[in-house]
Amino acid sequence: MSEKVIADFVARFSLDTFDSPEPVKGRIVLSQKRLVLATTDSKTTVPLTDIFDINVGHVPGDLESFFQDTITIAYRDGDSRRVAVVEAGTEEVSRFKTVLFKAELNGSEAKVKHPTRVGGRVTGASFRPAKLKIEPGAVRFVGSESVTVNLNNVTYFQKEKRDIGLVLVVRHAAEGQAVTSEFAVGSDRKLNLLGRYLRLEYSELAQEVEDVKTSETEMEALVAIYSGARSGDLAGTLGVDSSRVTMLLNDLREKGLIDEGEKGLSLTAQGQLLVSDRIETVNT
Repeated sequence: MSEKVIADFVARFSLDTFDSPEPVKGRIVLSQKRLVLATTDSKTTVPLTDIFDINVGHVPGDLESFFQDTITIAYRDGDSRRVAVVEAGTEEVSRFKTVLFKAELNGSEAKVKHPTRVGGRVTGASFRPAKLKIEPGAVRFVGSESVTVNLNNVTYFQKEKRDIGLVLVVRHAAEGQAVTSEFAVGSDRKLNLLGRYLRLEYSELAQEVEDVKTSETEMEALVAIYSGARSGDLAGTLGVDSSRVTMLLNDLREKGLIDEGEKGLSLTAQGQLLVSDRIETVNT
């Protein structure tokens, strides 16, 4: 392999081309152009341009009993779709995931519309060119006005159709505000991979939020803060006395749902996700 190697380690893996789904021990080599999975008896080479999905933790049903910490790679092999499942330690899987997404997406041509909304306010921003860069815990669009999306601040995203084609619409927390951005990437394959990268991080945040319990009054306080209420406004908004407000805010801080900085009260990403879920439930 003449191109630069960016990952090289030994792990267990299985390919759906094997006669048996039971994983084997082998060498995983990743360059900027291809992924190689090799044993003493065989070698499978997958061009990065053939990979259309990357997932962590999900294993196809017939392989589920054989694996624990995994990264599943779906790729095209001629007219067929294939799957490779690689098992390693939790930290190694996490590092390999980031390196693989970097190899697939770094340097991709992109278009950015940021911010399209700040809270509920439409800004009138337009698309501008940028280059995509994957960083640990973040996605960065480098251009005349660079935009960084911290993945643990993403509270919502989906694909939507625009005049320029398919885009990812991403809502994320920035400086205590809910900001919506739109991103287009060079091809549908790369847009799908970027969506998967966001989804992996979003799933972790959603799981954290799922475990948080809030009372109805606490939820009303979160919605009020989301709508711009300051701490001094909450007593009147909620119909409680100021001492109750102090207790509420302390409880919400302990649960990691609010923060207080120079601009006053704001919701954390977890708080914004809870409120977003509430608003969407009410609207439906």
